[in-house]
Amino acid sequence: MTQTLEVKKTARVHLAWAVAVVGFVTLIGAAGFRSVPGVLLDPLHEEFGWSHATISAAVSINLLLFGGISPFAAALMDRLGLRKVVSGALVLIALGSGLTVFMTASWQLLLCWGLLVGVGTGSMSMTFVATITGRWFVRRRGLVTGILTAAGATGQLVFLPLIASLASRYGWRVPALVAAGAALAVVPLVLLFLRDYPSDVGLRAYGAPEGSTAGQRVETSGSSALRALNALSMAARRPAFWMLAGGFAICGASTNGLVGTHFVTAAHDHGMPVTTAASLLAVVGIFDVGGTIFSGYLTDRWDPRYLLITYYSLRGLSLLVLPSLLGPTAAPSTWVFIIFYGLDWVATVPPTVALCREWFGVDGPIVFGWVFASHQVGAALAAVGAGAIRDAQGSYNLAWYLAGGLCAGAALMSASIRRRVVAA
Repeated sequence: MTQTLEVKKTARVHLAWAVAVVGFVTLIGAAGFRSVPGVLLDPLHEEFGWSHATISAAVSINLLLFGGISPFAAALMDRLGLRKVVSGALVLIALGSGLTVFMTASWQLLLCWGLLVGVGTGSMSMTFVATITGRWFVRRRGLVTGILTAAGATGQLVFLPLIASLASRYGWRVPALVAAGAALAVVPLVLLFLRDYPSDVGLRAYGAPEGSTAGQRVETSGSSALRALNALSMAARRPAFWMLAGGFAICGASTNGLVGTHFVTAAHDHGMPVTTAASLLAVVGIFDVGGTIFSGYLTDRWDPRYLLITYYSLRGLSLLVLPSLLGPTAAPSTWVFIIFYGLDWVATVPPTVALCREWFGVDGPIVFGWVFASHQVGAALAAVGAGAIRDAQGSYNLAWYLAGGLCAGAALMSASIRRRVVAA
């Protein structure tokens, strides 16, 4: 009885929760730039005369690198540690966002928004979440995954009203500098408080039973890039990987690529003020907190496949009706869409992380990095594709309909995944 009470007391003050808090704040600080492109498409178009497709191309490069760097970053976190990788990533985000104020040509936009920020954000994307939860938690993994995922996605959307307000008052350069400052402000916190493994400070992972290896430092040798590629080679032999990657590609297309990048411009096409449209996306971020955390809670208790089927099906239906909801004001039906889409925005992440962990064990975070890379490929294609549709047809309607149909395909992919439970 004494031992049981002692374990419970230790669990209440476990360092894992402090690491999770640092991760939460870090992801919010890095999210400042993620809200910039959706608001600044029109200001950049008006000042420089660049087409929506050209500007969207910079967003697409960013989204591709955001995903493509992820598995290599996960492997690098094993080699160099969380603090070095994450603090370096934040500095890259600050440089990429801050240097845009000096640009005069479109290739500079591609370099700053695309390359620098893409590498920076990709180095601490959702694989950062999977790494923290995989190392520090056995119990409450799904819940903590939901909380940290909500930090990244919600921070991006909650920044939108601030970015939109600053852009309308002072021009687009001021919000770019604000995003850079937000990223830099978090670096000291990371260097001071983030820790790599529970075993480094004499602890087991939160909720790990006696004798468990969860939370113990795993020494790696050789190239981080080679380890990431080996993990991909191993995962690619299993159909579950392709179903997860395909579904997550559609997830990225229907969130970051389409709604996150083009919703403000699409709503403005229907006469809605930019600040109003940006505020609606911020509300998506607010409801995303509850939706993603609740999804993590459900992932600890229910079959994650059924959760993915539900999320993708409902998301597809909502996108099919969106064109009929947009107008010069936020009607009640528009608010219904915003609230629902917020609850569903990144609810797919906790069950996807759980399935990667089930199928690929200790390499789960790296494999999830490859799955997340597919998410960003989908997002990039949707970002540039929707911009091209808007340039060609003068509206985004076809983009909404295509995304809705693709979500039905993602639901079918999720239904085809088998369960394979492994030990913590």
